[in-house]
Amino acid sequence: MPEPTPGAPAKRSGMSPRQRARIGRYAQYAVFVAVVVVVALTADWAAVREYFLDWDVAKRAFPNIITTALKNTVIYTLSAYVVGFVVGLVVAMMRLSSVAVYRAVALTYVEVFRGLPALVVFLIFGFGLPVAFPGLTFPFEQYGTVAVALGLVAAAYMAETFRAGIQAVPKGQMEAARSLGMPHSRAMVSIVIPQALRVVVPPLTNELILLFKDSSLVFVLGVSSLTTELSKFGGDLANDTGDSTPLVLAGAMYLVITLPLGYLVRRLEAKQGRAR
Repeated sequence: MPEPTPGAPAKRSGMSPRQRARIGRYAQYAVFVAVVVVVALTADWAAVREYFLDWDVAKRAFPNIITTALKNTVIYTLSAYVVGFVVGLVVAMMRLSSVAVYRAVALTYVEVFRGLPALVVFLIFGFGLPVAFPGLTFPFEQYGTVAVALGLVAAAYMAETFRAGIQAVPKGQMEAARSLGMPHSRAMVSIVIPQALRVVVPPLTNELILLFKDSSLVFVLGVSSLTTELSKFGGDLANDTGDSTPLVLAGAMYLVITLPLGYLVRRLEAKQGRAR
């Protein structure tokens, strides 16, 4: 056999990395299609239509599922978000304060409300505090209780988001403002916080999505037909009809809100990525 010429490139054997990667992708697609086919062939579609997609049962949910349940869910969510936004921003400022007492109080608040399940917080504000402090009431009755309880839980997470956003603003911004004679508090409000808010918009939008889902915990406070929210409404109607279609409708209503918000988060993150 002829000897290989010194310095000549060796011939490649087998497939290239690109070819192996392409075959790997095709194999994954094939597995996915196989799983879908197996599920489609083994599911009892007649039972699915009867117990999850019954149009006659679905019609019983309208219009109350929109005019009452969805409306209340949006009110609970937005009111809690406003409380969480304001309290979270204050707590974040306390966490960054030069006063040790403020930092300790803020850290304790964050750790406690992030560590407690939202369900426990609802029970504390709905039943515990009225017993400990007779005569204590929240404005707008149950709407106020939900706004405060759920808002304080959200504030613990928002505070850390705000803190990270403020710390992400270059220190030169504050130093430049101070060199122009601007007080620290005014520089923080006028210069630092607006820049920090632009950074934390995507995670704050994610928090809105989480609040929208956590509003389903309102049922522990006891709700009436006028204060019910989506999950409670769907569960009660499912029990009355013996059919799960109302739960499917309630889930669809959640998706009507959360899917556009998720899309908005992705767009905001992509916009920030381009700006950076």
